[in-house]
Amino acid sequence: MNSRRTVLIVDDDKEIVELMRDFLEDEQFEVLEAYNGAQAIEALDRQRVDCILLDVMMPGQSGLELCRQIRRTQDTPILFLSARGEDVDKIRGLSIGGDDYIVKSATPEEVVARIKAVLRRSGKHEKGLQLVLDFGRLVLDVKAHEARVDGHPVSMTPKEFDILCLFAEYPRQVFTYEQLLQRFWEGIGDKHSVTVHIGRIREKIEEDPRKPAFITNVWGVGYRFEGVRR
Repeated sequence: MNSRRTVLIVDDDKEIVELMRDFLEDEQFEVLEAYNGAQAIEALDRQRVDCILLDVMMPGQSGLELCRQIRRTQDTPILFLSARGEDVDKIRGLSIGGDDYIVKSATPEEVVARIKAVLRRSGKHEKGLQLVLDFGRLVLDVKAHEARVDGHPVSMTPKEFDILCLFAEYPRQVFTYEQLLQRFWEGIGDKHSVTVHIGRIREKIEEDPRKPAFITNVWGVGYRFEGVRR
């Protein structure tokens, strides 16, 4: 039985697709190719994939629009690969559901490393973590990989759920930006990766994300979870 992980590359630049395919196949990944949004959706309907490497600027449907479409039904890890490296572009990509944002000046080896980092974190939880963490209006069912707020399931990406589980397992413990970056991005990335993901989690679990009750800021240090376990 083939146990190799599958990566879908979505990019209108054939040379980039072929280059990344060669490097990924050398690392024993299965690779699917798509050159636009329609081909990507067709591939996802046809076969389960473990990770999506997604270009931002494509003719027709952009990578950002495609990410939004995928996120309506799937939590498959998505890594943006873009020629645009400004902070505002990174924040936008991460805020709509991307798990990482890589500038195309990165080497293929770095791209592969970051794909591996995302896959290592996807669906993994701390050893000994309780199966159900109940904080009243917020309940985390670790085995089912499900968050519920006021009894209603909340859709989360694997990384969002993993970050929230870490906080929930250690209430009142402060986690620095550096600790979170190392744990969930293996030290590759910047502060924006952390802040955007925390913002996305707050939008999903807080009554008022501007005045968070669960994940609070410890100014100049990081974040802390304030829930009381039942």
